[in-house]
Amino acid sequence: MTFQATPYMQFNGQASEALDFYHDVFGGTLDVMRYKDMPMEGMEGDPEWVMHGSLTLDNGVTFFAADSPGSHGHGNVAICVWGDDASQLEQFHSRLQEGGEVQIPFEASPWGAYFGQVIDSYGIVWMLEGGESDK
Repeated sequence: MTFQATPYMQFNGQASEALDFYHDVFGGTLDVMRYKDMPMEGMEGDPEWVMHGSLTLDNGVTFFAADSPGSHGHGNVAICVWGDDASQLEQFHSRLQEGGEVQIPFEASPWGAYFGQVIDSYGIVWMLEGGESDK
């Protein structure tokens, strides 16, 4: 059996802005369908809200996001972005903290890689890990 798992972020009116921000940080191809593009009887939410958005990066990684009426938070969700290029991961860490909060600076970790953690301005927790450190 072959399968994939993709983070699906839920917002309450900020999905479009968040997807634009993540597109600016990571690059890739952004595709957005709005509520008005698929009207359903009795559907709550603003017609401009994101019904479904996908950001597919050049390396095949995909993030999904949508606005969900009544969504009051993002639950216990953390997205881990990992790889072997510590410099690129540090750039992501730096960009994701714009308007957000650094929980853990991006630096060498005791397990031999670099690691940092950020809560972005949309409330999403991002863990960035990889590359080899001297520790």
